[in-house]
Amino acid sequence: MELILATHNPNKVKEFERILSPLSVSVTTPRLEEVEETGSTFEENALLKAEAACKETGLPAAADDSGLAVDALNGQPGVYSARYAGEGASSSDRNRKLLHALKNVPVEKRSARFICAICCVFPNGDKITARGECEGFIAFEPKGTGGFGYDPLFLVGDKSFGELSGDEKDKMSHRGRALRKFAKKLKEYEEQSKC
Repeated sequence: MELILATHNPNKVKEFERILSPLSVSVTTPRLEEVEETGSTFEENALLKAEAACKETGLPAAADDSGLAVDALNGQPGVYSARYAGEGASSSDRNRKLLHALKNVPVEKRSARFICAICCVFPNGDKITARGECEGFIAFEPKGTGGFGYDPLFLVGDKSFGELSGDEKDKMSHRGRALRKFAKKLKEYEEQSKC
């Protein structure tokens, strides 16, 4: 099956490919029209992107929307994670803004979670959805050079996502969890479609 992945983020593409590689799925990422993320939930934004990509290409299309929810900030930045420091801001800008917002917050109140919602839309209107979460804490400074986005600040145990290899991160991350659920549902869908 050819699956369109509606993202311009090469890091997300790598994660999708690593986890979906055991399936007979060929992931392609053509240049697609940008979709305005107007949803109020991760699920709504993933659906908007997947529907637009499916309509544009005529092929099954998957999209994810993910972000960081920090308890001390009432769940922010949430669905605005990528735009937290403004349009065009870098990951470093967003991380600096997050650290500034938490500058007087003690370690025990720095709990957070990464959330990922995946939606796949098929040309016949069928949909598959999956959600994954990973609980952790926000560090006081970036740790590690791996990963992307808020990874250097997100601690699981004594390591940040920025200090983990891709395989280590996939085993525990929000996207890894969502993708494993998605892969299982996609396999079941393919098997049912053959009947």
